[in-house]
Amino acid sequence: MVPPPAKEPAKEPAKKAPARRTATKTAAARTPAPRKNGSRGVRPAPPLDEADRGRLLAGEHHDPHALLGAHVVRGGVVFRVLRPYATEVTVVAKGLRAELFEDGDGLFSGLLPLRKVPDYELLVRYDGDEIPMRDPYRFLPALGDLDLYLIGEGRHEELWTALGARRMRHQGVEGTRFTVWAPNARGVRLAGDFNYWDGTGLPLRSLGASGVWELFVPGIEEGTRYKFDITRPDGSHTLRADPMARRTECPPDTASIVTESRHEWQDGQWMAGRGARPHHEAPISVYEVHLPSWRPGLSYRQLAEQLPAYVRDLGFTHVEFMPVAEHPFGGSWGYQVTGFYAPTARMGTPDDFKFLIDALHQAGIGVLMDWVPAHFPRDDWALAEFDGRPLYEHEDWRRSAHPDWGTLEFDYGRKEVRNFLVANAVYWCQEFHIDGLRVDAVASMLYLDYSREDGQWAPNEHGGRENLDAVRFLQEMNATVYRRCPGVITFAEESTAWDGVTRATDQVGPGGFGGLGFGMKWNMGWMHDSLDYVAKDPVHRKYHHNEMTFSMVYAYSENYILPISHDEVVHGKQALVSKMPGDWWQRRANHRAYLGFMWAHPGKQLLFMGQEFAQGAEWSADHGPEWWLLDDSYHSAGDHRGVRDLVRDLNTVYTATPALWERDTRPEGFSWVAGDAAEDNVFAFLRYDADGSPLLAVCNFSPVVRNDYRLGVPEQVAAWTEVLNTDAARYGGSDVVGTDPVKTESVPWNGRPASIRTTLAPLATVWLRPA
Repeated sequence: MVPPPAKEPAKEPAKKAPARRTATKTAAARTPAPRKNGSRGVRPAPPLDEADRGRLLAGEHHDPHALLGAHVVRGGVVFRVLRPYATEVTVVAKGLRAELFEDGDGLFSGLLPLRKVPDYELLVRYDGDEIPMRDPYRFLPALGDLDLYLIGEGRHEELWTALGARRMRHQGVEGTRFTVWAPNARGVRLAGDFNYWDGTGLPLRSLGASGVWELFVPGIEEGTRYKFDITRPDGSHTLRADPMARRTECPPDTASIVTESRHEWQDGQWMAGRGARPHHEAPISVYEVHLPSWRPGLSYRQLAEQLPAYVRDLGFTHVEFMPVAEHPFGGSWGYQVTGFYAPTARMGTPDDFKFLIDALHQAGIGVLMDWVPAHFPRDDWALAEFDGRPLYEHEDWRRSAHPDWGTLEFDYGRKEVRNFLVANAVYWCQEFHIDGLRVDAVASMLYLDYSREDGQWAPNEHGGRENLDAVRFLQEMNATVYRRCPGVITFAEESTAWDGVTRATDQVGPGGFGGLGFGMKWNMGWMHDSLDYVAKDPVHRKYHHNEMTFSMVYAYSENYILPISHDEVVHGKQALVSKMPGDWWQRRANHRAYLGFMWAHPGKQLLFMGQEFAQGAEWSADHGPEWWLLDDSYHSAGDHRGVRDLVRDLNTVYTATPALWERDTRPEGFSWVAGDAAEDNVFAFLRYDADGSPLLAVCNFSPVVRNDYRLGVPEQVAAWTEVLNTDAARYGGSDVVGTDPVKTESVPWNGRPASIRTTLAPLATVWLRPA
């Protein structure tokens, strides 16, 4: 048992209990006080060395277990206890009850005539309340030598099992082991609900040269709040959240919370089959979600009742969560992380988050998650100068201060920091069954001069601008995740032409670097070019025709996903439908035609929430998608439902048509039919599956109907039939659709021996397949 918890918020220590005497008393003033109960056989213990006493009380002792607890000495066993605010401390064992002498400053001690240390407890009295408790300083270290070795090597792939707060049974006693890496600290103490947020009485011990500090505290239960009180090298103190905390308070409160998972997974079938097909040869259609604002106010468990059904109805194969790791400022959307191992408490507990993922898996939907190893904020209770010196960040300001976001960059060259991040990637995949990690801001990690002027960066050892430490980290992360978590895929948000983002790490490219090892890369070039094209008035599009075709020049240099993400519908960039020119009908038609082009283009697809029903306003994290646009009471609800119906049909046809995904990364899976019809604003191309079965995609980005439009096609296909037309009336179009098969004619066209004549609907994409 422990003293009653303080009620104050855990961002700062709670109001102190009654003041105790300080460590500045003279030796004469520390003469043991007389015992009140006259316990027999208890003699004064040998006094502590003054230096040891001073360091212990100042929170600067590396081995408090050598001073506190019970120790066999000449003449018996010395018991020494540090319990600030206590008025009495009594040692209780079988056949023994002995009140200790009060030595001042919260210290109590006594020498008992015993031959060995008994199995004892403490009775600690606080202003009339006597509380039984186990002595934390009677226990051996609860962290094993193998753990310490792996931590020292930077190779502990399950680091969360060794560091942080972990409920356990140790030497037959239930409690919690607290461990933290703080190699520059002069001392570390534990503060929390259990000691009035004053860590004086619970100093941790240093475990050799590992930089790890450890303390097993009996009786600490799940749900207990805590922080580490760290003594910096200059002797000052800082109260820090646990970098390895697996649960946190809900912001703006910042304490870490002891947690223990009780979730029983029900997704065995999903986990067993998720890696059956290589991802680059599988259908992947992603719905990107900002969980706090998808349906504002819903908890993880409430989201589990709605999100899987919605995503499944629309036919997406995956969802992608914007960052869910704990972050202090909601306006960062999760991209400035302070709790790398804790799902945000805004919507529930870690087990609640597991429940949501479990529900999505049971609905047949994969779960991707944004992961942010590029930087972290400067909050003085989190990672920044964690133990008084740069630790997680690089010590050189030219490699630590991120120029764009006011944050700090990780020191990827330090093995313990790499271990912290690599294990974190494994943690989300292994403990939460995450199916994929989208790694944010990879470009900012790869280049030493990213957003920096001359004089603000230093070249690498070869004189180049590449951050070689970051390269090695990303390679290690990808290799480790793929080895430990079968079926998981990693995505890189990389906005430059870095060679080999999705190449294997053991394959060296022309630049001399091994591949980074990602499974896929966001195709930022396609996104910028294609959005620039469709934003133009159709009369001007012929001058920008190459912006829609250029992506095929490099389409097979990497494994790509085509993203229309949250970044493209905020900060004045406008929602997707609002980027389009023309009146409301034309904007929706352009929107539909663009989605048809996107789903047919080589690469996987990602669409941010709200764009599936063409909301006109930019996304706001405060109120999320404008669901009211779909309500029957809104006069244009049918227009928005029509676009959503199209997205559902796009996904349905896409997943059922291997030609649209099976050869995404192979040149033989694509062939231009009309890539140069700039005057007509027309694009036509063929997609092929592994057996050679084709699908013909035709995009007319002109607002006019084109009758009897001739297109070259394979001569072996006798006739073609429309399988999807974005101009259909049910989507809100003008219903220029083909109901009858289109026969192939022996008329050479577009460099092919045969052709068809078809009618192209205005501002529409049509998919045709062999009849």
